[in-house]
Amino acid sequence: MKVSIKGVRITKKRVFRSLSVAVVVIVSVAALGAYLKYRSVYNSIHRVAITDLGHRPPVYSTSSMNILLYGSDSRAGLDAHEQHLLHTGDVSGNNTDTIMLIHISPGRHRVTVMSIPRDTMVPRYQCDSGPGYPGQQADPNNEVIINSLLAAGGPSCLWKTVEQQTGIHIDHILGLGLTGFVKVVNDVGGVNVCVPFSVDDPVSGLQLTEGEHHIDGVAALAFWRTREDIGTGSDLERIERDQFMSAQVVKGVLHSGLLSSPTRLYSVITDAASGLTTDDGMSLSDLLRIGESFRGLAANEVRFITVPNEPWVDNPARVQFAQPQADAVFSAIAHDVTLPDTSRMKPAATPSGTLPALDASPAKVRVDVLNGAGIQGVAGQAASDLAGRGFEVTGTGDAASFGYASPVIEYAGAADMPAVNTLRKQFPSVTVRQDGGMAPGTVRLIIGSDFSGLAPQAAGSSPPPTPGAPSSAAPASSAAAPASSSSPSGESVGSLAKSAGGITASASCTADASAFAGPLSP
Repeated sequence: MKVSIKGVRITKKRVFRSLSVAVVVIVSVAALGAYLKYRSVYNSIHRVAITDLGHRPPVYSTSSMNILLYGSDSRAGLDAHEQHLLHTGDVSGNNTDTIMLIHISPGRHRVTVMSIPRDTMVPRYQCDSGPGYPGQQADPNNEVIINSLLAAGGPSCLWKTVEQQTGIHIDHILGLGLTGFVKVVNDVGGVNVCVPFSVDDPVSGLQLTEGEHHIDGVAALAFWRTREDIGTGSDLERIERDQFMSAQVVKGVLHSGLLSSPTRLYSVITDAASGLTTDDGMSLSDLLRIGESFRGLAANEVRFITVPNEPWVDNPARVQFAQPQADAVFSAIAHDVTLPDTSRMKPAATPSGTLPALDASPAKVRVDVLNGAGIQGVAGQAASDLAGRGFEVTGTGDAASFGYASPVIEYAGAADMPAVNTLRKQFPSVTVRQDGGMAPGTVRLIIGSDFSGLAPQAAGSSPPPTPGAPSSAAPASSAAAPASSSSPSGESVGSLAKSAGGITASASCTADASAFAGPLSP
């Protein structure tokens, strides 16, 4: 395997943990070449049997297709030379550290890519055993982290869990290996990435100076893996950076003429196929159908979002689906309708006898509001707006360390999570991080440079309670899921993607500064 490592020094043996939707775009345009030529490539793809999916969700839209993608940390298939070249080592493992659901809407010429955080906690479903995995027994009183499912029950277990949790009928599953990713990025001519400061990450080996760079496959591999030493060190920020990178790949492919060059395309598909895993029901005609969906597609018609999520009730370092926002997004994808504006939805009420919701009334939230470094004036505006909604603002000031684009909420520990979740609903986009050095009882809000006001309050919501006064508001009811017969919103694709915490493929990579913001950054 020929790869370039110019500009990249990998100092720690770690495996590639990600997957770009662009690879699926490239692999799936086989319709542009001769059928028999692509048939030989198709036959080189590894196939797995999908079993035990249980009672499956109905198909609400027969014109769309839903594909579940995953990237694992398995070293399977790498020989000793490749392990040395890519610094992966031979450590065993098979966790899905990247999970995405791609919804293709051919009739509307749109593609929605929904990332599911690897730290998401999900119910433990029954999963059969198979070659290389033991299976798992159902346990309704126990939850598991979603990135463990591939090792526990193979692709079927991941497929079953995502279907059961989202209500989205999945048509096929795809996984891409390490070498396939590196070769494909090289074959398409590399990818543009942007960093708001110089990066020298000893964990992933990523070395880039501040600004925009055009990088090759191995450098892209390091970019994908960078997490612990950047920003907040969170997987949510890594997903955001990955989405910007995927946007640049998709944009580059759509604008490069690659899809109109059978010779170049054949080389890319050949390299990808040997590292690709699909379900045994994926036919060549399915690949052709996917390819047809990308013909004539514009970059602003490919959108990237992350499942609405919040800190897990038992451990804020992990996440759970935020409701009713997540269910509204799932229903929109299942029915092939426009994504809802989740920023305006009220939190779901907690049924009697279940775990308490991690929310507090605004009147019980103490918040210290600060300007980000080098930013002036916005803390006072945000403090005034929050006070008007019933929050107890303890003071305003300036953050001493580093600047932000998006706001950041800092908290001391799990006891402050009800206040954190109430505060974070006031912002269209916000990063949450724990600071063990803070005193409990007050959360800290650092305002970024892009602050233009709080998120709109839901129509018909009660006036904010007076600080110190008891709240008489009834619990919020769950928002209705979007119907299949109409779109719940007339907003543009771009604004809808933003309201769901995402971007379109037309986004500039220079807009990714918020994905690097945090105490681990310069």
